[in-house]
Amino acid sequence: MANEEDDPIIQEIDVFLARSLLEKLYLFQVELEMAIDTLNPNYCRSKGEQIALNVDGTCTDETSTYSSKLMDKQTFCSSQAASNVSRYAAAVYKKGELHLTPLHGILQLRPSFTYLDKADAKHREREAANEGGDSSQDEAEDDVKQITVRFSRPETEQARQRRVQSYEFLQKRQAEEHWVHLHYYGLKDSRSEHERQYLFSQGHGLAENTELIKSPSEYLMMLMPPSIEEENEKPMAPSNVLSMAQLRTLPLADQIKILMKNVKVMPFANLLGLLGPGTDPTAVLRCVQQVALLVQGNWVVKSDVLYPKDTSSPHSGVPAEVLCRGRDFVMWKFTQDRWVVRKEVAAVTKLCPEDVKDFLENMSVARINKGWEFMLPYDEDFVKKHPDIVQRQQMLWMGIQAKLEKVYNLLKEHLTPKKQEAQSAHPLLVSGEQRVNMAKAKVKQNYGQLEKEFQKQKAEMKSSDSSAKTDVPNIRIKEEPVGVEEPMDTHEGLNNGLVNGLHPAQGSMDPVNGHLPGGCIDRVAQELKAFVSSTFKKQFVLTLSELKRLFNLHLASLPPGHTLFSGISDKMLQDMVLDTGCKQILVPFPPQTAASPDELKVYALWEAGDTYDQHRQVLLEIFSKNYRVRRNVIQNQLSQECGEDLNKQEVDRVLKDCCVSYGGMWYLKGTVQS
Repeated sequence: MANEEDDPIIQEIDVFLARSLLEKLYLFQVELEMAIDTLNPNYCRSKGEQIALNVDGTCTDETSTYSSKLMDKQTFCSSQAASNVSRYAAAVYKKGELHLTPLHGILQLRPSFTYLDKADAKHREREAANEGGDSSQDEAEDDVKQITVRFSRPETEQARQRRVQSYEFLQKRQAEEHWVHLHYYGLKDSRSEHERQYLFSQGHGLAENTELIKSPSEYLMMLMPPSIEEENEKPMAPSNVLSMAQLRTLPLADQIKILMKNVKVMPFANLLGLLGPGTDPTAVLRCVQQVALLVQGNWVVKSDVLYPKDTSSPHSGVPAEVLCRGRDFVMWKFTQDRWVVRKEVAAVTKLCPEDVKDFLENMSVARINKGWEFMLPYDEDFVKKHPDIVQRQQMLWMGIQAKLEKVYNLLKEHLTPKKQEAQSAHPLLVSGEQRVNMAKAKVKQNYGQLEKEFQKQKAEMKSSDSSAKTDVPNIRIKEEPVGVEEPMDTHEGLNNGLVNGLHPAQGSMDPVNGHLPGGCIDRVAQELKAFVSSTFKKQFVLTLSELKRLFNLHLASLPPGHTLFSGISDKMLQDMVLDTGCKQILVPFPPQTAASPDELKVYALWEAGDTYDQHRQVLLEIFSKNYRVRRNVIQNQLSQECGEDLNKQEVDRVLKDCCVSYGGMWYLKGTVQS
């Protein structure tokens, strides 16, 4: 109400649509106003006569530009100011009514200086006549001329498009247009007064103005009509001059092809960011594999996209097929190593140095005394999240390698990378499953050695005559699970040299009949509550799997014999989470999710005791109904529940506490599934 009082309605005006001059009304924009009055004392008569003489010469006929032998007129040529004038109209205001007539065209009138071109042509003709001879020898030489007959090649589609967009073609089309003679009537002329009346709507009934009675959606469509027809009329522009707004109107496959063709090398996260919010990552992955290949976890545009069929090198004229093979060899070398030597590429591909330099500059950076290094770091995150894509790309590279071996007769030194250390630091195209199997094999090997040492030490202890209380041997065995794991088994994997999870010095905490004493249970509960409380005050939202991971890290940092080593089960941990003021958020995960049960259990701190408790509670209620939410939905809900004066900083603070952004959508922490 306060806003309405500050901006009161002063007057209401009826708007009418006039249709009498529909498709007949033009707007002429005159950039230069000029009237040539030859009788004016400021007019230079001698200069006007000289210009007329230079243009028309001494003869007088129908083709003469200035029939009066004097420059007494100026020609104006029209050019189209806007290709789409459907949004413009001429308005007339009369007696509280506004009458609109749509414009059919907007033309700019600019002075034409074609008479200067005509004068130059006359001047060149006179010079040619003065230099030429009239001897019989010249006439004889002119009679005998050698004629060369040439047959033109059929014009390709690309050549035709270049010719249509050329300046000479447009100038020729403009010169071939027919002149339209118009009669001008002054402002106060009776004919002008008569035609001006057509700018007013002839009937004020609803039947005459149905265009102005629209629903809100139809009115919005009229304000911003789709530009499909206008785009079809325009010639196809190069992809590198498209704006981001124009790019996002294209299909997803075309967007990715244009982006990869211009950028050439790009991480997958950057590609998603350029495509805009709301883009499906799965669809992007499907499309990017059609125009790019995976090199060190990053996407590099395919060679046949950069060098289409029936094209050639601008440097050497080599066909596109040869260029594609050479560039594929460079890309394949980068899948084997971080570094590539330019001389080696030139020796294998037999291409000119300029072509090889283009290959390398598109995907690598030159380093002094080292060679060319791949321009982007190894994208380990993408390789871990998408092992199926990595395996498929590895098979593609195996096929490309087989073709390169046949074409270039590659030797053994070409197939193996020179620096094995650099390759082992970032193993290329190794799936996550392979890494897990390698780690398990290493654990089994270490476990067997440690078990032998432990049994040997144990036998020595039994054979010696020692007292009842003996010190535990100073040996630590880290037992890694080699089979199926329990949901949570912290007391077995983190003994740190303890007997049954307890330090022998703490005799008061020894189990009695398999149960801990009451005082020990209280201390364990206090320590566990302190850990859960401090963790949720930092994180606010955690899944059960993430909480267990943090708890294991916390146990690893504790000294031997700590009370938490008595053994904490899943149920104890979840009960303590609920006792510390947290709540379980029932997030509606998609049915096809592949997450584990621990990843589906989401807990959040309901009351932290600060000013943002209400905001976080509203946010958590939103995610109890939706798995992923857009930012504008969150902001609107927060504004409704917490007040209209909510600013951007407060929304960002709440989102940072509880959510993460991925692909233009917001998720609760730990619930993003790729």
